[in-house]
Amino acid sequence: MFNYLKQIWASKSLRNKILFTVGILVIYRMLAHITVPGASIEALSQLNNSSEILQIFSLLTGGGTENFSIILMGLSPYINASIIIQLLTVVIPKFEELSKEGEQGRRKLNQYTRWLTFPLAFMQSYAMILLLTSQVKVPIISDISNPGIVLPIMLTITAGTVLLIWLGELISEHGIGNGISMIIFASIVTNIPALVGQTLILAQQDETKLIPFIFTALITVILLIVVVLVTEGERRIPLTYAGRGAQKGQQAYLPMKVNQVGMIPIIFAVALVTFPGILGQFMQAAKSESVRAIGESLTSLFSAGTILYLVTFFLLIFGFTYFYVSITFNPKQVSENIQKRGGYIPGIRPGEQTEKYLHQTSRRLTFFGGLFIAFIGVSPMLIQLFFDTSSMGSVPLLISGAGLLIIVGVVLELIRQINAQLVMHDYKKFY
Repeated sequence: MFNYLKQIWASKSLRNKILFTVGILVIYRMLAHITVPGASIEALSQLNNSSEILQIFSLLTGGGTENFSIILMGLSPYINASIIIQLLTVVIPKFEELSKEGEQGRRKLNQYTRWLTFPLAFMQSYAMILLLTSQVKVPIISDISNPGIVLPIMLTITAGTVLLIWLGELISEHGIGNGISMIIFASIVTNIPALVGQTLILAQQDETKLIPFIFTALITVILLIVVVLVTEGERRIPLTYAGRGAQKGQQAYLPMKVNQVGMIPIIFAVALVTFPGILGQFMQAAKSESVRAIGESLTSLFSAGTILYLVTFFLLIFGFTYFYVSITFNPKQVSENIQKRGGYIPGIRPGEQTEKYLHQTSRRLTFFGGLFIAFIGVSPMLIQLFFDTSSMGSVPLLISGAGLLIIVGVVLELIRQINAQLVMHDYKKFY
């Protein structure tokens, strides 16, 4: 390990990229603590104890709901815009053509994503202000109905999201790793020490809290190991490329991941499964008693940890896994690419049979991958529910299910990029 770190430090270009990335992440964490001007300090103290769902949402998008910061929404508008553009590539022929044009097409789609992010962020900022205001008794903003007060705040929050996207792109261009993923990764990791400290304080006051904390920490480590194994797991489909003349055909393989979609289905599912609870919170502020009663029912049924919430969350993750794979993986296109390069799957005819084989293989992998992602998504909540119903009491979760997938994905990608940079550094010694 020491020699590995020494090799990283010895590579000047890699060292500069890592230091640049760390510097940008420090700036990001500073921004997360800058409160929007005019926010009530008393309301912010109540906001820190608000809905657990909002806190999870903030972690997954790199936002700062606990401080009502200028990056309140984090990267959620950009994530939503990216998903919308990906969906449009299936519907709009022009977008589909751009997706097939390689690097130039991807840059154009990324440009469309940035343009779409701004109006989404502006509209979402008002909804977020209303939602957070409904979580506290003291108004966060003095007069939310006054456009002269709320519009500058909406612009500030929107500008915070745009600034965060720019910082992420700086990391992608001049640092190490994917900038957007690194910001979300930093948001999750930097909250772990605070949760550990909070739990240890509870354990000092009540020693029975120490047992669930140790058990939760062990389960988290086990889940991390399982996520690493499944994330790296893949089905290697053998390929043979025809040789020239007397040369034998070249052997290769097509890797198909068990988890082909990462944590995207969980983000989809979180957005939908939290909507009834959020709608219920808005309805509780209504003047009509019947509307308030409906709002209380929705809030109680879809609060985090209830059976209905967990079952709905599990099914949504599983369903969105199939949906997202059907968009991102095109068996016909993959089959055509293999055939164009003179390759084929041994025992399978090129063309339609290859397409059917890839489709069936993808469906089987998606079934197991969907079950895995859904299990990881609900398992931390199940653990907390177990301790809530037991006599030992509960402790805060160190990492959510989506957080586990994000951490593992980012760390594995970082290791790959660092190793690639080290190989390039060794090659340059010969020139």
